[in-house]
Amino acid sequence: MNVKLNETPVRTSRNFKINNIKLDVKIPENSKEFKNITITKNKSKISENINLKPLKFGNGKILEENAKNNPNNKIKIETEKEDIKIDYIFDNKNLELINQIEIIGNKDANIIIEYKSETDKKCFHNGIIKTIAKENCKLNIVIINLLNNKSLNFEAIENELYDNSKVKYTIIDLGSQTSVSNYYSNILGENAVNDLKTIYLGKENEIKDLNYIAELRGEKSNIDIDVQGVLDGNCKKNFKGTIDFKKGCKKATGNENEFCLLLSEKASSIALPMLLCSEDDVEGNHSTASGKVDNKSLFYIMSRGLSYKEAVKLIVKSNFNKIIERIKNEEVKQNVLNEVDKKLD
Repeated sequence: MNVKLNETPVRTSRNFKINNIKLDVKIPENSKEFKNITITKNKSKISENINLKPLKFGNGKILEENAKNNPNNKIKIETEKEDIKIDYIFDNKNLELINQIEIIGNKDANIIIEYKSETDKKCFHNGIIKTIAKENCKLNIVIINLLNNKSLNFEAIENELYDNSKVKYTIIDLGSQTSVSNYYSNILGENAVNDLKTIYLGKENEIKDLNYIAELRGEKSNIDIDVQGVLDGNCKKNFKGTIDFKKGCKKATGNENEFCLLLSEKASSIALPMLLCSEDDVEGNHSTASGKVDNKSLFYIMSRGLSYKEAVKLIVKSNFNKIIERIKNEEVKQNVLNEVDKKLD
């Protein structure tokens, strides 16, 4: 099935070739239950009692209906103050995951959600994550994609933030042949803060499509988006970042930055940062850039006895390090660093 996915909230010139992504995708239906799941927690309430409302944006109608009507896994988390980890392990008996996750932020929590392949077969993931951060709640959420390079990964994330809440999202996108992510934050509350940091690494013929949208409605609310990526081989990446200051968000601030390091002449990086505004007395900033590895840095590192490949790895990890350091679990952090090493070999 040939479908248009991940539409920008505002149409731009067709010449940019970034309003959406067109893919030929076979979307599974009526998949058997995905059983290879581990949930680590102590106090938070876990159930399957989810009734998701239609997404404001999302990856597109077809994928949204698939995730809402044909899920083979549903998890609702009502947080207590603790660390929570959810592991989805894809193997030969669990190749298709169509999931819904709802996070109700009652109390502060650290949550890690990891998708990982332990098979060489093609895996399929289509998921929706809905987060509600209640008043004064602080959530630190980490999403890690470590699927193999034959896999398809589609993730739609939607947030609601209320007064004095803070949601830190860290997205580690290192896997899949095609990875398409839509992130939308509805920042409703006064002094609500959404801090989104992402790293991505693509090689060979992989595709990365990121569409990040934030609508600020609360006074003195804030969104901060920082994306750091690396492309090698024939990899193609689109980044679309939209910060929309809505009426009523006086003294709100929004910042977005995206930087892509190109390790190949054939890699393609397209970026579209947008600021929209219908309110006075707000501050918005955006920047995007791409470039090759700095020759002076390479020369300096290699003069200390490292090979070219080792020097490149060091530079990449230095770009990624501030974002990876946000992961509170030391074992998970080391696994991510190991995956970066392996992907750059």
